[in-house]
Amino acid sequence: CQPTLQKKLIGSMRTAMTVRARIWVSKAGGLSFMDVIEEAVGKVRLLRLSGRFDHATVQEFEGRLLPRLDDCHDGGEDSVAVVLDLSEVEYMSSVGLRVLTLAAKKCKPQNGVIAVAALGEQMREIFHISRFDMIFAVYDDRASAVAALTGAGT
Repeated sequence: CQPTLQKKLIGSMRTAMTVRARIWVSKAGGLSFMDVIEEAVGKVRLLRLSGRFDHATVQEFEGRLLPRLDDCHDGGEDSVAVVLDLSEVEYMSSVGLRVLTLAAKKCKPQNGVIAVAALGEQMREIFHISRFDMIFAVYDDRASAVAALTGAGT
């Protein structure tokens, strides 16, 4: 699939850019997909993930996520905070969780901020059991994450 680029005006104060990339991967018994939709809200990069993050899609997931963290650092005009919206994730295997660990490890030495938002019940349980909730700041929804990371919630 070709990534498409959409621009849309949100309110009169900010512009969000959305980048969409849907990946369909053939596997035994059918197709597996993952979708990464990127939006910029001020200095926060929202990455909305949907679909399945397993052996069939993990390489593509890693290839799309990690480069988007290069400017996830503290300070400077080009720095951004990253929020992973997991509300539409159907399934994430251990290889998907490994990519999230790599993402956190990439941001930490740069003093960058990476957070997750909108965990479903199953993902919330996985984060709790695996202690990922100690690695990532976890927010109930995207709006709360953006507010906290832009200082609008204070």
